Amino acid sequence: MTQANDNIPHRPGATDAPRTSNLPTTGGDDPDVRFLAENTDLSPKQARELIREHGHNRDKLLEIARTMKAES
Repeated sequence: MTQANDNIPHRPGATDAPRTSNLPTTGGDDPDVRFLAENTDLSPKQARELIREHGHNRDKLLEIARTMKAES
């Protein structure tokens, strides 16, 4: 029986490589980080920290982001 991977040429060390990549992307992988960064004056780093502290409720996050903007 032929498997899908039988047509892939042998690459030394390929079996040791992770199957998925967690490389950082602009805005982060989280769509909420991207949403906050695009819709507020927060940087992706600030948005990520805000989500880490307060969860993923976008209405709550927008309200907090507006408060942060007013304070600065």
